[in-house]
Amino acid sequence: MSRRRRQSHALERVLGTPALFATAYGNVGSSIYYALGVTAAIALGLTPLVFIVSGLIFACTAATYAEGTVLFPEAGGSSSFARHAFNELISFGAAWAQMLNYVITVAISAFFVPHYLSIFWAPLQTGPWDIIGGIVVIVVLVGVNIVGVQEAAALNVLLAVVDFATQLLLVVLGFFLIFSPHVLKANIHFGHAPSWANFALAIPVAMIAYTGIETVSNLAEEAREPRRSIPASIRLVAIAVFAIYFTLPLVALSALPVHLDATGHYVTKLGLPPSKGGFENDPVLGIVENLNLHGALLSGAKIYVGVLAATILFIATNAGVIGASRITYSMASYRQLPEVFRRLHPKFKTPWLSLILFAGVFAIIFLIPGNVNFIGRMYAFGAMLSFTVAHVSVIQLRRNPPPQEVPYEVRPSVKIRGVKWPLFAIFGGIGTGLAWLVVVVQDAPTRYAGLAWLAAGFVFYVLYRRRLGIPLSETVHAPLQFGPAVALEYRSILVPVVAGPAGQEAIDIAARLAAERRAMIVALRIIVLPMDRAMDTELAAEVELADKLLDDARLIAEGYGVRTIDRMVRARHAGRAIVEEAERRQSEIVVLGAPRGRHREIFGKTIDYVLKNAPCRVMVAAGKRAA
Repeated sequence: MSRRRRQSHALERVLGTPALFATAYGNVGSSIYYALGVTAAIALGLTPLVFIVSGLIFACTAATYAEGTVLFPEAGGSSSFARHAFNELISFGAAWAQMLNYVITVAISAFFVPHYLSIFWAPLQTGPWDIIGGIVVIVVLVGVNIVGVQEAAALNVLLAVVDFATQLLLVVLGFFLIFSPHVLKANIHFGHAPSWANFALAIPVAMIAYTGIETVSNLAEEAREPRRSIPASIRLVAIAVFAIYFTLPLVALSALPVHLDATGHYVTKLGLPPSKGGFENDPVLGIVENLNLHGALLSGAKIYVGVLAATILFIATNAGVIGASRITYSMASYRQLPEVFRRLHPKFKTPWLSLILFAGVFAIIFLIPGNVNFIGRMYAFGAMLSFTVAHVSVIQLRRNPPPQEVPYEVRPSVKIRGVKWPLFAIFGGIGTGLAWLVVVVQDAPTRYAGLAWLAAGFVFYVLYRRRLGIPLSETVHAPLQFGPAVALEYRSILVPVVAGPAGQEAIDIAARLAAERRAMIVALRIIVLPMDRAMDTELAAEVELADKLLDDARLIAEGYGVRTIDRMVRARHAGRAIVEEAERRQSEIVVLGAPRGRHREIFGKTIDYVLKNAPCRVMVAAGKRAA
């Protein structure tokens, strides 16, 4: 068989803490370019305090996602947690709320792109050109994803680093040039501007600052060692984002303080629309314009920030498009949506229908009114519901832990009646649950639109499940094959990686199978620890060897043009770890290498266990190279 051209998947090869952090921050950090204005329009002088409160809720949510994602390192986030903790009906509710989040992320990110590009053409600042520009961004990205053009992963990481550095620079310059505690104190009018009702409403709206927390969950499947890299990356994202939202609003309200307008209402230009001379649609540019910079320095700073913001928001829009298509594809795979949403384009092999409908049509529907306040509150509706389900699911998983060889728990916890209750999930769930209720009770348009979205989804789900004759709460996997278009993400070949010719033979055979079937290889390296050694023992030599073997396996697979996902797992029992991974991945086949010599008896026990317990076919590679 002729070998295909080798492809570069550098980001996938190094999906450790730095790559996961950079990728997640590229999505979460982009929200500063619109969250600041949307929140300030409601919270006024208490905007910094609102971001602190929402940041604490986000910290609890990040801890919940860290624990849930390590327990189930698969795409899906809160939907996946709910499936394992409760049932498919609750999982659907979380997934449908996530879908709303992705649709809103696409709409709001695309809408703000032309506003930051208005530094080159002023009409982009106002309607209808800002709406037209946002629609063009969505249409272009949906088309690009249907064709299947891959993102420049290294460029995304670079832009995330540049973005974070720029935001830090703005904070430093702001504190040096314009920061004023006296102005910030004068901005505050407790109970009046904002009212306590608006203050409460601003907290869930401010959570729009944390769009993209699901990103780490979606990347978890490709994290080499999720137990270590996922919690660390989520923790870094939470710290970095909280640092920006703790400081930048102080600078912003020093530059654009609260004042009385002609009608006697307290306002800040940070939260006013362009038609009233405000910066609600480009708040970071508003900060730059009011840093007391002049001449060429001001012009250069505006161009730099405008281009960077537009680029980051463009990438965030694309992440939302990909997220919407992936959650749709996952829902269809679990019989939550019709199978048609899994079908791939016959030429481009991409989920074209889900891209057009959810990432395109629905996002444009939300975008057309051009009401950023409504869009922001709709995100709060979906996000708070999704986060609350995630918190409750992790609490339930503590009460009824899944059968895992290596349990994982985030601290702090309190042990009562044999259960280690996760305090972060309890407080986080109370916070997000109350925030969701605030949005539902206080904002009528969001209440009706959000509840209508949920009602439409559940009605469709019930009718679809009844037509198939499937119980509403039962988890059912769609068939792996359905016509000429094949579900690429779910056609995986699991290969436990071992040293020596046997391991190379297994990878080679698996790569040939994958090339023929357009499938994917999951290369699994198991580090077996005896009972007298703790699972978090430092194993520098073993990890180094595992990295080398996984890299070698990837090179073999790339020679056939086959995509691989690396996974490093610590376990007490190799066979049990292989079976668990095959079950979670819904692998079609497990390919095992059969070594000779002194380890034959030990490996034979592993093969025997896998043959007896694997949920799929098992192939034992014992060719010439393994002899």
